[in-house]
Amino acid sequence: MFVHEGNTLYLLPVPGSVTNWYKNLLPNSTLKISISNSARGQPIADSGKVNYVVRKFKSKYGNRDAKKYYPKKDAAVEVLL
Repeated sequence: MFVHEGNTLYLLPVPGSVTNWYKNLLPNSTLKISISNSARGQPIADSGKVNYVVRKFKSKYGNRDAKKYYPKKDAAVEVLL
């Protein structure tokens, strides 16, 4: 799941910062997504910014699904498209 806002794509790792793809993004911010050849992902660990992304996910997918799929809300990723 993702949230697209303007030229930005937001991602939340399901179990938070312990997710392998999130940990792999920390030393090398390049990631491949199916809508583009490649993009740079900016890890977000700041709780205020993570909460901003969580609110966007809740708005798009509903509070219940956000709680169900994202129990640990300590990390997010911002991708500029």
